[in-house]
This record gives sequence, structure tokens and C-alpha cells, in this order.
Amino acid sequence: MDNIEKIATLGTLLSKKYARSLFKLLKVYKDISASEASSRLGLHIQTVQEFLETTVILGLTAKSEVIERKRPYFRYSLLKEKLRLDFRVDDLFEDEHLDELPNNSIVIREMKNSNSHFTVGRNGNYFSTISAITGNGRQRKQKKINLTNAQGVFLFHLPFPDALPLSVDEIMKLAKVGVDSKPEIEDILTELVDLKVIEQIN
Repeated sequence: MDNIEKIATLGTLLSKKYARSLFKLLKVYKDISASEASSRLGLHIQTVQEFLETTVILGLTAKSEVIERKRPYFRYSLLKEKLRLDFRVDDLFEDEHLDELPNNSIVIREMKNSNSHFTVGRNGNYFSTISAITGNGRQRKQKKINLTNAQGVFLFHLPFPDALPLSVDEIMKLAKVGVDSKPEIEDILTELVDLKVIEQIN
């Protein structure tokens, strides 16, 4: 389980209205069973069991098997009182192939017969929205995307289908879009390549 999963799991755990009470029992008692905790707080034993098992997964508690009257059960004891987790926004999409985004070795232009529509902004030198058709037959749908200013200006300078393709950097320079806007430019280009609005050529 990575940090993002741990943070999400811990957040879900702490959102339970009985979380404080269960953690208090873990703090007060040397060890405690799910049945003891459930009877103490008036909760369903399965609810407590799932909660305690999750604390084990997070590394907050340890569980040990005890056999009483030939019937095994588990007792839970607090292992540590602090769980340090680091959150980076990049962790949310590190599994996505960011290296597949348009780069300097790829040139792009508008796809011929892309079945898309660009809406020109008020002052006429940028696009405000783009609409593309997805699916086939009765499954056809229109997807409309609102563009940021940088994306709109960039796409306004996108080469036409019959024109020579240009690199992302060349179009950014032509459109006078700052390098700080490149991540959002690459994001919209990835989407538009998937929608077959833009053609990328190696």
C-alpha cells in the first residue's frame, strides 16, 4: 500500500463517528478484542472487526491470535501512536505515462476530418471552447471542453490539417505562450490526441 492509498484509507477510518472511541480504547487497554470493544461501545462486532483490521493494515496496531476454550480469536494492541504520511500531488498520477506527452521530437497539427468544432473567443485571437464527437452510431456523444487562456491561444495557432506540422515549442513561441503554461498545454494536447482532434507525427 503506497502513501496515497494509506492517506485515503486513514481518512476513511477517521471519518467514522466511532473512530475516536475505538482509538481511545486501543490507547487505554493493553490489548483488546473486537467483541470486547463492540460490547463496550455498543457497536456491531463486524463493524469493529473491520475497523481494527484496517488499523493493522496501516501499521497502527498489531494483532495476536489467542485460543480460549479451543476457539481462536484476535486481540489488538496499539503499535504506535503516530503515523507520518507524505503527500505529493505528483503521486496521484505517477503511474500515468507522462513521458508519452507531446515533446520536442513530435510535431503536431489538426487532424483532417476530425469532426470537431473550435469556438473563437471574443477578441478573435484565441479559442474559448472545443467540441469533439466521441463514439459511433447511437453511442455518439459530444464532448465540450472549456479551454484556459493559454490553451485557447495555443490551439488558435495550431497548424491546419494540410499545413506543415510544428513542434509544441514552435507553436508556443508563435502563440507567445509562456513556458510556465507548458504543462497545461501538454495536458490538453494529450486529451485532443485521444479524441483524434490533433494528429501527432514523429
